[in-house]
Amino acid sequence: MDKRYELYCLTDTHFYDAPPATAETDFDICRRPLPDGWRQVPGDEWTVYVPPVQRAPFQGWKVHVSGCAESADKVLDHVWDYCVANGIEFKHLRGPAALRMRNAKYAPRGASGKLVTIYPAGDEELERVLTELGERVAGLPGPYILSDLRIGDGPLYVRYGGFAERRCLDERGQLVPAMETPAGELVPDRREPVFRVPEWVTPPRCLEPHLAARAATTTADLPYRIDRALHFSNGGGVYAATDTRTGETVVLKEARPYAGLAADGADAVERLARERETLRLLEGIEGVPRARDHFTLGEHHFLVQDFVEGRTLNTFFAERHPMLDPDPDPGRVAAYTAWALRVYEGVERVVHAMHERGVVFNDLHMFNVMVRPDDSVALIDFEVAAPAADNARQTLANPAFLAPPDRRGADVDRYSLACLRLALFAPMTTLFVLDRGKARQLADLIAEYFPVPREFLDEAVEEITRGTTPVLPSFSPDPPGWRRAREELRRAIVASATPGRADRLFPGDVEQFGGAALGIAHGAAGVLYALEQTGADRFPEYEEWLAARASDPPRGTGLGLFDGLQGVAYVLAGLGHVDAALAAAAHCLEEKWERLGTDLYGGLPGYALVLDHLADVTGEDALREPAARAAEIVAGRSAATDHSPRPGLLYGGAGEALMFVRRYERTGDPACLDHAAAALRRDLDACATDRNGALHVDQEHRVLPYLGRGSVGIGLVIDEYLAVRPDDERFTEARAAIRVAAASRYYAQPSLFSGRAGMLFYLARHDRHDPLVARHVRDLAWHALPYGGGLAMPGEHMYRLSMDLATGTAGVLLALGSALHDRPVGLPFLGPAHVPPVEASTAATSIQPERG
Repeated sequence: MDKRYELYCLTDTHFYDAPPATAETDFDICRRPLPDGWRQVPGDEWTVYVPPVQRAPFQGWKVHVSGCAESADKVLDHVWDYCVANGIEFKHLRGPAALRMRNAKYAPRGASGKLVTIYPAGDEELERVLTELGERVAGLPGPYILSDLRIGDGPLYVRYGGFAERRCLDERGQLVPAMETPAGELVPDRREPVFRVPEWVTPPRCLEPHLAARAATTTADLPYRIDRALHFSNGGGVYAATDTRTGETVVLKEARPYAGLAADGADAVERLARERETLRLLEGIEGVPRARDHFTLGEHHFLVQDFVEGRTLNTFFAERHPMLDPDPDPGRVAAYTAWALRVYEGVERVVHAMHERGVVFNDLHMFNVMVRPDDSVALIDFEVAAPAADNARQTLANPAFLAPPDRRGADVDRYSLACLRLALFAPMTTLFVLDRGKARQLADLIAEYFPVPREFLDEAVEEITRGTTPVLPSFSPDPPGWRRAREELRRAIVASATPGRADRLFPGDVEQFGGAALGIAHGAAGVLYALEQTGADRFPEYEEWLAARASDPPRGTGLGLFDGLQGVAYVLAGLGHVDAALAAAAHCLEEKWERLGTDLYGGLPGYALVLDHLADVTGEDALREPAARAAEIVAGRSAATDHSPRPGLLYGGAGEALMFVRRYERTGDPACLDHAAAALRRDLDACATDRNGALHVDQEHRVLPYLGRGSVGIGLVIDEYLAVRPDDERFTEARAAIRVAAASRYYAQPSLFSGRAGMLFYLARHDRHDPLVARHVRDLAWHALPYGGGLAMPGEHMYRLSMDLATGTAGVLLALGSALHDRPVGLPFLGPAHVPPVEASTAATSIQPERG
């Protein structure tokens, strides 16, 4: 689970949004006057200070200064005074809110603790900074920066990496921050929560004592041997270990000072102390692990607990939940129901026993329930448990079990238990963050499919929905139902629009804030495309908003078909904004686009497809040459690859194959189909078939059927390939197995790229009258939520609503339109009908692999 999503929930109650970057939220130091020649450059998260003479190299040893709420102002004062006086470039987090986010429990661990970054001009200046600034800030507290080498007792840290903004392709074909080897090759500058020195770099002598101190901190003297990591958060790790004195397996829970902050400001160390005290109060309750020991190592605190044999409750769904089957067997449904009720009774028993001891658990959810091999249960993670007499609110909680603000003390646990009753059968209780009235619809759904006592469900609904009026959305697979659904979805999309904002037009996924706010997947282009395709109206004001930004795109905007400007160009051309479309394409061609990956999402296949398309619709034949060059590069890289690290339509071989099939239709060159077949086979090699005969992309820890990264996306392109070369037995068999993957009763999310809408889109292309199509249309209402006088869909992880094409409302609108609209509806370059193969031409240019 991507923990960024929880951080992007802090600003808005309906939508994912970045923290506001305004002067009111900045540190006071931002308002200091700078000497002549210095420039202050505010960004969304950082404020950069550039000296009159820039001496920093492209890469080197950068200095990070750690800080917390108590020390931030003093750290910034010292850094500002030192760096400005010595002409050294530096940057700092803009304000206290950004610092809290960096140090929150589920913030990225590699970036935690960093308040300031300083860019010394070389090793000599590095040593002076560490010595002279180190004396000024010595003793000021801050979190340990896991990615760096600590200097003395902190708060200074160092890491070798890039200073300038350079990028290269990683092993997955994605553009990532880069640094340069002595041979001149750009390689990924990995920013992970572990200190590493590039193999070609020799640390300067001033770092030697600090490297030695780091090496001297080991677990060798402890009576515990760490065997494996069980879990990581920004607050610390959880490890399975062996007590070397007894041979017993135990759990070590780590807490980092000043890190892993909760809503009440408590850090991981404070919460670990609470957990130790709570476990002592609860000792002897069956289902509560015992606290055995505690110790400190290198300032990190550890609590030793009993090891609970078993698995967390959330891990059972993929193998047990009968709704994942296309046609659930009644016996499996009955067996699952009996098991789920038995697990619930065990959890309720432990929680009630805690209440009798005067303790509220405060953090009940699927990941904190362990199911033993005999189906008995235990609870884990007591760090936010509290005395019931405090009658307090939650300070940390899983969103699917987050109690509303009016629940305090034991009522928090009662609410979570009610959520558990429903989540065991319909694990969609995250929707309650947005609308607790949804509990009634989920209960009705459960009663329809499972032999659960109605009283069991009604009690849960009553507890969850106190003071709310349920809205029960429905979709109907007929013309009146389509018109009603289209209007409800359109109304919500329009109500969400923010044309006054410069950074985004429609709220969507958190990827909007990484350069994707204009594109098809997560930005304005995708929403406008879905509205136009489905006959849900045109909006000149919104189109002008997009056209203006396509002509002068914000820095960092993506370049590809789904992530950025190529997709914007495609949509604008379709809407008649030809000049803006060509301007967007021109921006893409001004970049070093040949370095892009071979993924359809943001890479070269999208370049080839869009540039050829724009040449067709605008008559700009000069675009055909870079389109052909992009295809040649993909062909060369494809020929040198024997596996797909990220299979599927957006990032894998299927995206390459789509480009090659469309290239074949344009040129008649059979080599294009050979490349397409090879790319599709690589993706199929990474797939597996389940017990129902459904084909999924196999990622070892999970299997994916979805349109974006799963087997259904591969199936879309297999359909296109078989339309022009129909005699491939492997592809024909795969298509049949992929259809089974699109036929499950339950999908966790509604989205086009990662949920039920993608299944609907796939099946509707085959046969709009398929009963499965009608079922998916109806069942998309399971996720629909009221917004703006209409209905909207939750986005990724379902913490907030989304309007974008990939994860939200626009994608569901497009999928429904593919099944119900009175004219064809498709995705770019994936229309509803197959184009007949063209005759081979003697004038066609054959795609040959790129020569190196």
